[in-house]
Amino acid sequence: MFDKKKYGRLKWACRRGMLELDVLFIPFAETGFLELSDEEQLVFERLLTFDDPDLYAWFMGHQACEDSEIRGMIEHILSRVKV
Repeated sequence: MFDKKKYGRLKWACRRGMLELDVLFIPFAETGFLELSDEEQLVFERLLTFDDPDLYAWFMGHQACEDSEIRGMIEHILSRVKV
């Protein structure tokens, strides 16, 4: 679904203004994104459209995301980085 150009733009969008988000998104885009289904890839792409303060609050557990698809993607990404 994601051609080389679109995938490159997505990887660029993973570069955020907060290091805490960069260390989550960049490795996930490089190692986990291509393993997602087409629908899940679209959810991840949509996740990247949210503002950094919201993303930070959701990923750090300070707030819960009301969107169930986005919340599921957050949980998936966090499960890949937990030790």
